[in-house]
Amino acid sequence: MLIPAIILGSMGVIFGAFLTYFSIKFRTEENPLVKQLYELMPNANCGACGLAGCNAFAEMLAEGKVEPTKCAMMSEENMHRICSILGIEIKQRERQVARLMCSGGENAKKRFEYKTLKSCNALSALFSSNMECIYGCLGMGDCVKVCPVDAITMGENNLPVIDSEMCIGCGRCVVECPKNIIKLVPADKYIYIACSSNDRGPVVVKVCKTGCIGCGRCVKVCPQQAITLENNLAVIDYTKCDSCGRCVEECPRKVIFNASLKEKAGVLA
Repeated sequence: MLIPAIILGSMGVIFGAFLTYFSIKFRTEENPLVKQLYELMPNANCGACGLAGCNAFAEMLAEGKVEPTKCAMMSEENMHRICSILGIEIKQRERQVARLMCSGGENAKKRFEYKTLKSCNALSALFSSNMECIYGCLGMGDCVKVCPVDAITMGENNLPVIDSEMCIGCGRCVVECPKNIIKLVPADKYIYIACSSNDRGPVVVKVCKTGCIGCGRCVKVCPQQAITLENNLAVIDYTKCDSCGRCVEECPRKVIFNASLKEKAGVLA
């Protein structure tokens, strides 16, 4: 018993010596620029930028492979300081917020009750949807779980409720949603169409009380010609929309919302 213990102990010492030697020999010096940039990072490691974390983002910044504006959580002050350090032009960052393009929830018919793993992505992978409308929100709250600032909660209608004031526009909920029904829009554009169905009107009416039927009335009343019909669904061009609200009043299904009015009334978008 003693000899095997001595052998194992010796092997441990030898391997430890090798690891120490190679760690010293192949050690890379930390880039001081990366360190300087990292100190200005929000250190949230949310991954919303598409990278592994804030250190990886700082490394890419130092190499000139990403723009500072890619980080949604960075303060304006630190953004300006980073631009100054890198000697690049300070770009104005347009604030964006997430909007849920669905008003189904309890308004939409279900094909069956799903009571297994509470996850939109799991449900989508197994059955595509448990709703009669295959485009609608699955209501399992995956977007709630990934929001780094707790700006999303589940509402009484079994739909995510997004607090526009808290939302930082990082886009993590957009990536997480298997139905692609959460979109980032300019924060100063309040009108949005809470539907993502591409079914024809008669089909929509059968499966959802509030879905867009593609009637085109919003298209006709829009003074800026900012709304078009694409695959049976009204779509807003935010480069043209001035948030006048004419479409909100005209919509027979009441599926077009003015987020500003909802927020003033104490109802989150």
